[in-house]
This record gives sequence, C-alpha cells and structure tokens, in this order.
Amino acid sequence: MNSNAAPAGRRIAETTNGGRPLRRYAGVWALWGLAVSAVIPGEYSGWNTGLLEGGFGGLLIATLLVIVMYLCLCYSLGEMAAAMPFTGGGYAFGRSAFGPIGGFLAGLAQNIAYVLTAAAVVVSAGHALDKLVIILSGWDAPDILYWALVYGVFVFINIYGVALTFRLAVGLTVVTLLVLAAFALVAIPNFRIAYALDIAVAPGGSRWLPNGLSGIALSVPFAIWFLVLVEMLTLATEETENPETNVPKGLIASVWTLIVAALIVLVLNSGIPPGASAIGKAPEPLLTGFSAILGRFYNPAVLELMTLLAYAAGFHATVYAFGRSIFAFARAGYFPLWLAATHPTRKTPHAALIAGGVVGFGAVCLVKFSPRALEIEAVLLNMAVFAATISYIIMMLSYLKLRRDMPDMKRPYVSPLGATGAMTALVVAIVAAFMMFHNPSYRPGLLGCAAVYALGVIYFLLYGRKKIVTSPEERFAMELRGETTHD
Repeated sequence: MNSNAAPAGRRIAETTNGGRPLRRYAGVWALWGLAVSAVIPGEYSGWNTGLLEGGFGGLLIATLLVIVMYLCLCYSLGEMAAAMPFTGGGYAFGRSAFGPIGGFLAGLAQNIAYVLTAAAVVVSAGHALDKLVIILSGWDAPDILYWALVYGVFVFINIYGVALTFRLAVGLTVVTLLVLAAFALVAIPNFRIAYALDIAVAPGGSRWLPNGLSGIALSVPFAIWFLVLVEMLTLATEETENPETNVPKGLIASVWTLIVAALIVLVLNSGIPPGASAIGKAPEPLLTGFSAILGRFYNPAVLELMTLLAYAAGFHATVYAFGRSIFAFARAGYFPLWLAATHPTRKTPHAALIAGGVVGFGAVCLVKFSPRALEIEAVLLNMAVFAATISYIIMMLSYLKLRRDMPDMKRPYVSPLGATGAMTALVVAIVAAFMMFHNPSYRPGLLGCAAVYALGVIYFLLYGRKKIVTSPEERFAMELRGETTHD
C-alpha cells in the first residue's frame, strides 16, 4: 500500500459532481457488510441447481474455478477502485482504458447484471415471504404482489439515506452469517459423502461426475451465483471515507468471507439428508437440510424468517448497486441526465433507484408471464450471471491495458497478483461465458440478454455517444488520456 500516493481520483470526484453530490459515510466494515449482503442469497439458494447439472464433483470443480476467478478479479478491482474512486465502478475503468465506447460496454453490462440480479433475488424473496405468511396466517397471495412489495420497501430504504443503507446491510450480514454458522454446526455430524454423490449417473458419467465433463460446464453459472455481485463494492467509492484504502480492504475481506461461506454450504448442504438429488430440486436447499436434520425440533416459521432475511440482505444491496450504477451512467450522459438526479436532502440517487426498480420488476413479470414454461429464477439467474461475466471481461481488459499504457498512474493500492491475476480472471471469465450456452434450456434467456446488450450498443453508436458530458469519471479519463472535455 502506497499511502503517499496523491488521491487524484477523489479530488476529481469531489470537485466535478455537476451539482449531484453523494454523501461520504462508509468505513471498512460498512463496505464489508454491503458486499457480503449483496452475495449472501447465493449461499441460501440458486446454487443447488448446479448439483443436478454437474453432480457434486462437477459443481465442486466449477466452484473452485470460479473462486480463482473472483480472487484474481477482486484484487485487480481493488487496485483500480483505489486509483479511480468513482461511483461508476466498471464503467469508469472501461472509460479510462478504452474511451467512451469502452466505458459504455462495461457500464451497460454491469447495469444489466445488477438489475437482473435483483430480479432473480426478488423471486426467492417473494417465495420465502409467501411461505412465511402461509405458515403464520394461511393466506396465499399472488407472487406479483410480494415482488411489488419487496421492490417498494427496499427502494424506499435506499432513497431514505446512505447511513440506514449501510447499517441495515451490516446487520443483515451478521444475522445471515450466524445462520450459516448454526447450519454448519448441526450439519457436520450428519455429513456423509454418499449423500453428496446420490445424483443419478448418466451414460458415460460417474458418481463424482454423473453427467461427465460436460457437467462442469453446465454447473458454471450456478457456481458463479455463490460469488456474483461482490464486485459491486466498487460502486460505493464516492460514499466511502478514505476510499483509496478502505475499498480494497473491504473488497478483499468480503470475497474471502464469501469463499469460506460458499465452500461450507456446497459441501455440507450437499452431503446431508435428504441427499444431493433432493437438495438440487429444493427451492430452499438450506431449509430442506435443516428440516431433515432437526426433525420434530424444526420450526418452519423461524427458519423461513432467517431465509427471508438473507434474501432481504441480498436484494437490499443489489438495489443499492443498480441505483449507483444507473446514476453514474446517467451523470456522464450515457443514460438520460434526469436519471442522475439526487434527492435534495437525502443525497441519494432516487431517480436511478426508482427507474431500476421499475425495469427489474418489469423483467420479472415478463419472464413470469412468458408464453413458454420457464424456470423464472434460473432464467433470470443465468441472464444476470452472463451480463456480469461480460463486465468482468471488459474490466480485466481495462486493467491490463492501463497497466501497460499508464504505468505511472497513481495507484494507492497495488494488487499482489498483478497482471498475472488479471489475465487469469480474464481467461476464466471468457471460458465461463461460453460455457453458459452449453445448456439449451437457458439459451433463450442468454440470447435475450445478448440482444438487449446489442440494442444498447446500437443506441450508443447512433445517439448516446453524442450526449456524453463531464462527470468525475469522464474528467479523470480525459486527464489520464490527454483529451479535451466535452463541455
């Protein structure tokens, strides 16, 4: 860590805000809580479908590959976020490395990823809320009602203020990690490897790889779900005290926390009654494992509430992510400027938060009421993971280009993995993106995501590139590349 490096990025962020300031609040632990809460739903559900696709062995191998990618990614992003501490995150990195088109490609991918991740999580949250209400009152309401309620509550909380946002994130993170710790304590005595290997073996497969080597590829999107969105912490830099040191520390602490949690869940939840086959089909695998172990001591209302809190944690942080990402993109003119408005007293990007909520809710309804019978959560999950992977590819290309072309750029934090780490993350992300098309069931969703991305690129080339204005990210990129401002 080079503590004497001049924080040029922070100076620009604080002097080039276009009348749209954000409030600095977060320290290391607030950042850790936000990042962990964003990802924690992936430890509670979603990942388990990978057991059916690749078996325990296939999902384990895919998870280890994904862990390598995320470690390399987060160390690289820690370096870039410290040097470019702007709310734009990946868009700022792409803009600095590859100009306006690079910024647009990175930012559009991360916007799609965050909006669709929230949409996927709200499905799980609505399911858990519905089950809890049925247990307590017997009343069964339509899914769409719960989705609207969850979106409304958490968009409001994020608009209300950054202090409440971070405090709630930390509180929910602590509770959800304690639940995982309790699960580990009751699961360890009941673990048997035979439970993890009870997936039916297909021709040419084995007990560890029931669908053969192709099962590893099929498992990749679900392995990524264990860690996807941890990178959203780079969006919090303009709301962080001393971001040059706090953001890298918070990011690295959160990714290691999540790696430990992911491995505990994958191994223990797969290897306990009722076995990996049943766990793979369960909408709430952690609760399925809890109920099988605890038997008559199982209290469905209490554990359903704990699961709901995990989904609430993830949804809350994801709303934060798409709000900041849309805000930063609009502030630079890539999206309409009215989306960059901040609340006059709360200093939160209320227009972007509301817009992201409306688009996400629309996406859930579109998949839900599609004429084809689709697994709504799995489709949204794969679309979100695919968009996130595209953003990772652009981020790592940006890192490598900036390392090569601008070695003298002030870097208050330097990744110990260097260019080798970024190249490793890049290669794994490219392979993962191709692997996602291996499952024909999810191709329509992936192609739909690619179509949205392509339309966005066409919009930028024909119209959006003419509307770019000077935001902190743009000012920094122009100074770095010796360009003239647009204003």
